[in-house]
Amino acid sequence: MKTFSPLILSLFLFLTQSSLHAQKLSSVEKKIVKKAKTYNDESISFLEKVVNINSGTMHLEGVRAVGKEFNAAFNAIGFATQWIEMPADMNRAGHLFASIKGKKGKKLLLIGHLDTVFEANSPFQTFERKDSIAYAPGGNDMKGGDVIVLYALKVLQELNLLNDRTITVAFTGDEESTGKPLSISRKDLINAAKESDIALGFETATGFNNATIARRGSSGWKLETAGKRAHSSGVFSERTGAGAIFEMSRILHQFYEEVRGEQYLSFNPGNLLGGTFVDYDKMKSSGTAFGKSNVVAQTAVVHGGLRFISEEQKENARAKMRTIVANNLPSTNATITFTDSYPAMGPTEANEELLKKLSDVSEALGFGEVAAYDPGRRGAADISFVADYVDGLDGLGSMGTGAHTPQETINLNTFNALIQRTAVYIYRLTRD
Repeated sequence: MKTFSPLILSLFLFLTQSSLHAQKLSSVEKKIVKKAKTYNDESISFLEKVVNINSGTMHLEGVRAVGKEFNAAFNAIGFATQWIEMPADMNRAGHLFASIKGKKGKKLLLIGHLDTVFEANSPFQTFERKDSIAYAPGGNDMKGGDVIVLYALKVLQELNLLNDRTITVAFTGDEESTGKPLSISRKDLINAAKESDIALGFETATGFNNATIARRGSSGWKLETAGKRAHSSGVFSERTGAGAIFEMSRILHQFYEEVRGEQYLSFNPGNLLGGTFVDYDKMKSSGTAFGKSNVVAQTAVVHGGLRFISEEQKENARAKMRTIVANNLPSTNATITFTDSYPAMGPTEANEELLKKLSDVSEALGFGEVAAYDPGRRGAADISFVADYVDGLDGLGSMGTGAHTPQETINLNTFNALIQRTAVYIYRLTRD
């Protein structure tokens, strides 16, 4: 009986597996893959171009400049485009929408954002390639995802595979610092979702074989405590009481002990000021405090964040926090206020089905199965605003590391593979 070496056997199994994968792709899908491969260099060049335009959220002209590059690119592939201005008092650049309309297949909403966390004064400004890795401010979060969307659609358009289909691309200009009120800044995105069947978010991928079926929402909170200003020799006395800082300490400790622990629920005090006087600049997220060791603290303030997987979880946490805040130490008082930011995108069976379809595409391409990523390890994103109106999947963007840091990178080795996968995925969804 003839035997095979482990190496030959492994090679045989790999080739067999690859053949099986290939058989799962239709002839049209093979053309999609072939066409996508031809755009590897061009897509990376376009990525470098838009990364090198600073588009920090508050650099409005920079955000508009990046929008103009994508606007021209979408026009070139037959998409109608619209720049949606925000009111001047919101101090935000606006959003780019691009669309084609038809009567066949599922209607898709593809979500990205043009802004980054790197403002015009950031020292980290340029795209620098080192072999298969590029150091790129905002390249991973998330201009890479935007470029994946553009080139996947470009491939499908050139093969005439989007004829009579409906696709809306929504690239917001303020995802990193959302304009207020939300009823204005996210109105157009929500309206687009109401006219769509599926939303796909192209925020940075957590791994080549992961996608996001759920995202936690985010909420802000402000806790203020007040005490009786007096000489510290009287602290804890009936007349003087505990002071504002002890009251703040009590509350934060009880938050930690009594609110903490529920899955997907987290809260974080981001800064704390306390003393006789405090001065906080909300725009800069910084402040100053004055106080002396021989004076009982008169005031204290904390600004924090709350993350949650559902509105129910959010409201339950807020109720617990309010109860704790109300149980004051002697001669102190406290107030807590909450501000909404991003809603939660809860896990649903429909979202899981979208993940399965993506995984089928990935396996057909020979890229392996795609699994759901832990929502507890992801931040908020624009797709959460539309989760109540449409089925969705997120985390379909580029691969990289160090998002929001001067070490942000994008993996160029996987970039074209993600364009291939996205193009085939969109093709299949628009045929359902």
